[in-house]
Amino acid sequence: MSVAADATGPVMDRDEVDRALARLGAEYEAIESSLLALQDHAGRRLLEGAELTGITLERWNATEPAITLLWSYFDTYTAALRAARELRARRRFPTRQDLSELTDLLRGESVTVAGGASAHAQPSLTGPAKLSERLTLAALVSRMNDLYAQSLDMIVTADAVWSALPARIDLLAAELQRTRSLAHSVGVRPGEHPSGDDLESITRELSALRSQVVTDPLAFWRPGLGSSAPGGGRPDTERYDRAARALEEVRREIDAVLTVRQDAEQRLVRLRDVLSRADRTLTEARSARGEVLAKIAASEVPAVGGPPTALQEQLVLAADYRRHAQWHRLSPLLESLEREAEDELLRARESLTAVTAPLAVRAELRGRLDAYRAKVARHGMAEDPLLIERYDVARRMLWSAPCDLRAAEQAVLRYQQAAAEVLVPRQTEPRDHTGNPS
Repeated sequence: MSVAADATGPVMDRDEVDRALARLGAEYEAIESSLLALQDHAGRRLLEGAELTGITLERWNATEPAITLLWSYFDTYTAALRAARELRARRRFPTRQDLSELTDLLRGESVTVAGGASAHAQPSLTGPAKLSERLTLAALVSRMNDLYAQSLDMIVTADAVWSALPARIDLLAAELQRTRSLAHSVGVRPGEHPSGDDLESITRELSALRSQVVTDPLAFWRPGLGSSAPGGGRPDTERYDRAARALEEVRREIDAVLTVRQDAEQRLVRLRDVLSRADRTLTEARSARGEVLAKIAASEVPAVGGPPTALQEQLVLAADYRRHAQWHRLSPLLESLEREAEDELLRARESLTAVTAPLAVRAELRGRLDAYRAKVARHGMAEDPLLIERYDVARRMLWSAPCDLRAAEQAVLRYQQAAAEVLVPRQTEPRDHTGNPS
């Protein structure tokens, strides 16, 4: 809705008058259409019937009389345009007097409005506001433009928030109710599980948010930067988004608890198996330690810990949670148990490896001794007195109990050195042209 008119100047001729009336007629149609659309706007009807608070109530208390004033201005504008048209219609060729009156009507301060009633009225220090004031049609339309833009901005903004947020809040509230029912079925309740407390907090937040959005929609509006058009901006969804994220986190927690309910028995069976393997490994390590202490001399053998009784107690507790369908307590307990059980099995295996290390060393020395003896035999040197002597010494050390690993290792090294000394000359004897020793 926009009009521009020239200030009063020379008397208009007939063509200028006709063009001005045609322009004012077109503008009249545009103004009327805009005002009717404003009157029928869904946002305006909602504002009229709503119980408003806060900034929305303040804005609406200013907008309602502005809309009433708009229609009053429009009636004044309509009357002025009708008077100008009637004057022009008197004669096909208007007289000088007619043209002068038409010029005053179309360009002069020809309309009277109530003083102090406009959007531009300011408190005065010099006395009471004027009871009325005279305006040109252009000034009147300028005031209507301002009032219309302010009123439309308020209505469009409130309607945009109401169109965007309450429906989304209701959908989220429905999802919240489904999540609460599901949470209750797996034992996630307020005061018993953090997610139950979170659900209560989200419920309170959504209830408060919806109430505030319905009564004060303008509090949830972010104006667009640099935009002067009515309704420029977007609804502020920060609180809604925060509640939606919190509900999604709770939903993931509930899903995890549901997964526990479905897989609890299998996970408990796996836990028992892991702990049983850890226990058997520790038993084997203790047995091996006794064997090492009996068969290996001068060796540091680490102690072997006892069975994981604390984990067994927690496993019993987990089974009890499952029997009583306390899934929200079983979920974190199973996760920690699975980690600790795997760690316990790893420690048991490391303990067995550390305990049996001396036996592995002895087995390696025995294998090395026998390998060198086989090599010597292949070269026909098995009956060498020195080799027989050193082999017997090393073998007695390795096959006696307790075995001194350090001394046995030296004995094996001496046998290897003797074998190398005997074998090197044998392997480097000169050969004739047939390949046989000369």
